[in-house]
Amino acid sequence: MAHMAITVGFDLDMTLIDSRPGIRACYQALSERTGTYIDADLAVTRLGPPLAEELINWFPADEVETVADVYREIYPSIAIAATPALAGAREAIAAVREAGGRAIVVTAKYEPNAKLHLAHLGIEPDAVIGDLWAEQKAEALREHDADVYVGDHVGDVRGARTAGALSVAVATGPCLPEELRAAGADVVLTDLTEFPGWFSDYRPARA
Repeated sequence: MAHMAITVGFDLDMTLIDSRPGIRACYQALSERTGTYIDADLAVTRLGPPLAEELINWFPADEVETVADVYREIYPSIAIAATPALAGAREAIAAVREAGGRAIVVTAKYEPNAKLHLAHLGIEPDAVIGDLWAEQKAEALREHDADVYVGDHVGDVRGARTAGALSVAVATGPCLPEELRAAGADVVLTDLTEFPGWFSDYRPARA
């Protein structure tokens, strides 16, 4: 019986891209603009959750939505050019494509900014879905019939498991390998340079 093409979802921040330099610069600019102290170095050690979850540490709850809008407005001019692809990112997407599969990006990042990052780096997934975090990511993973979801955070593991997708974790973000395993990751890779080899073994096993 023929199997449908594999769909693999990827997280963005600290999975496909090293967003720390750009986000650090953006928080520094936001601090200057608002006159509110933000420890940008601390903030970039806990990337993954939605922006509001970080801003609540620095701003009153009733200001978070307004400040988030300012952050998203200044983000393209500050963060995009400063953000590199992580090692193996392009090759991971290519491995899925070369196998006749679909590669999608599902991220908590504001979707227009996520698309700007990918366009700047010349990474062209089949779809980009933003503004989804942790279990919410299952909505997009199910909609696109994703078989695998690759991410760096325990929230990504939860999203994969909620969707019934295989959870592949990369230890390039804030979560240690043992945290990712404890959260239920099926596979833990050091980084995406290991993904093509793993994927090559996974495909025939799946078939």
